[in-house]
Amino acid sequence: MKGFFEEMFFSPKWYHYPLIVILSPLALVYGLIMLIRRKLTAKKDFGIPIVSVGNLIVGGSGKTPFVIALASRYEDVTVISRGYGRQSRGLLKVSEKGKILVTVEESGDEPMLMAASLPHASVFVSENRHSAIEEAKKEGTKLIILDDGFNRVEIKKFEILLEPKSIQNILPFPSGAFREFSFSRKYADIMAKEGKSFTRNVSFENLTSNMILVTAISNPQRLDSYLPEGIVHKVYLEDHAYFEVEVLQKLLEKYKATSLLVTQKDAVKMKDFKLPLSHMKLKLDIEDEVFSEVDHYVNSYHK
Repeated sequence: MKGFFEEMFFSPKWYHYPLIVILSPLALVYGLIMLIRRKLTAKKDFGIPIVSVGNLIVGGSGKTPFVIALASRYEDVTVISRGYGRQSRGLLKVSEKGKILVTVEESGDEPMLMAASLPHASVFVSENRHSAIEEAKKEGTKLIILDDGFNRVEIKKFEILLEPKSIQNILPFPSGAFREFSFSRKYADIMAKEGKSFTRNVSFENLTSNMILVTAISNPQRLDSYLPEGIVHKVYLEDHAYFEVEVLQKLLEKYKATSLLVTQKDAVKMKDFKLPLSHMKLKLDIEDEVFSEVDHYVNSYHK
């Protein structure tokens, strides 16, 4: 059932459209509620530059590697994430200037990947972004980057909105994958469209002859165009799900595979697994104009 709705959201077929039409009144109501919320909510100024990296659709659009690329350019920067899929609650410091302080189960996969990739940054997770911002300010940070912050309309910030190359279904939830009406993109300071403002650079490490793709990301079919030869089986878990080493070992034996092919987001949850891993690594090549606009915002804020 989950696969049915993912397909309906991202690449609908003819058999999805009756349900899309049936759900469209709910989608209209949901979109209107979100629009009214955006229009009427007062924005709080925290007295510090805050850059949000977000998107309008549910699921992945490159936010995590974009945050990593952006945060790596600054000193005294703190990344704040909600920490989806983590087995903890409240405000938690994942890393301090690159030093990892918690387990991946406590932080969630994406915050741990950011913490491991940013040796000069700190990473917080919190359901309450306000308390996390205040705590980061107390610790002397000079810049805050909000991971997935476009829908936090109550916070005054610089908005970077990521958009995939193509979107086949532009309807709001539950008819489509949009969190708001598609025209809400006009509220962004930067519209970063894949293929124009940024491109994906995929590389691989330790490829073997017979690999099982194992991943727990949203809309995993988006990996298909990048996959190397040698994939003998694919295993898709729910986004942010955790892996069981015994299950993975049995998969290797069943399909006579020589390794598991995993993304960076998945790999942080398998760090202590003594299993043969092949890695799919994603880096974004972002146009200089995006960085220039962010630099201008940050510099002007401190004048």
